[in-house]
Amino acid sequence: MPDKTMTADEAVSRLRDGMTVGIGGWGSRRKPMALIRAMLRSGVTGLTVVSYGGPDVGMLAAAGRIRRLVAPFATLDSIPLEPHFRAARERGELDLMEVDEAMLLWGLRAAANRMPFLPVRAGLGSDVMRVNPGLRTVTSPYDDGETFVAMPALRLDAALVHVNRADRRGNGQYLGPDPYFDDLFCEAADTAYVSCERIVDTAELAKGGPPQSLLVKRHRVTGVIEAPGGAHFTSCAPDYGRDEEFQRTYATTPWPEFAARYLGGDEQTYRAAVGRRP
Repeated sequence: MPDKTMTADEAVSRLRDGMTVGIGGWGSRRKPMALIRAMLRSGVTGLTVVSYGGPDVGMLAAAGRIRRLVAPFATLDSIPLEPHFRAARERGELDLMEVDEAMLLWGLRAAANRMPFLPVRAGLGSDVMRVNPGLRTVTSPYDDGETFVAMPALRLDAALVHVNRADRRGNGQYLGPDPYFDDLFCEAADTAYVSCERIVDTAELAKGGPPQSLLVKRHRVTGVIEAPGGAHFTSCAPDYGRDEEFQRTYATTPWPEFAARYLGGDEQTYRAAVGRRP
């Protein structure tokens, strides 16, 4: 089977302006930050981003790379509202399709199953329908006659996710408490790039956790990137927790100053600047 290993810069070089990119993780948890930093170095722009948003959204929005965002939130978890996203949104620099968490999930499921939409109760009785006038409802054809939101498929050109372990063939394993729907992001995408804390032999994946931890399947994965500390400054349990001190620095530093101080070089330069070793 093919060896799918590549660098973060090689993976990101395959992205094109205007693509729809799904980013795994949740808030400030297990985000593919090494890939996000590579995107910032690449100059790719005009993106539609689909994400349970965290600093991935904040950084890309602050750098002016997002044209449209599909998300239920953008948070740093311990800091409720992602400040750089908020600033970009207040300046009117991106369009936002704000949906319920479950609506985003079912949009990914629809795309993964090559369906145009899936019915979901989430969003009914809320302002989601008002702020998204393009959304439609459907009525059950059965005796119940119930009305549902017809959540459109969130088809992705590319997905970016970060996991604890992966093999060279593209099988990915999470070892923390939650998969964060990373497998659905990969299944909903034409191409998927998986960064990981460590590349291991396939047999070691089976020893590292139960079968249900092997959610990311090789047939859905285009490239594998070994990136120790690749989720920093978000958490990647059980390998490391969130770097709260550095997250506060990120949240309180004006974007031009933060980008100049920490994002001006390659990944090794970033690690040296934040005092982090692989």
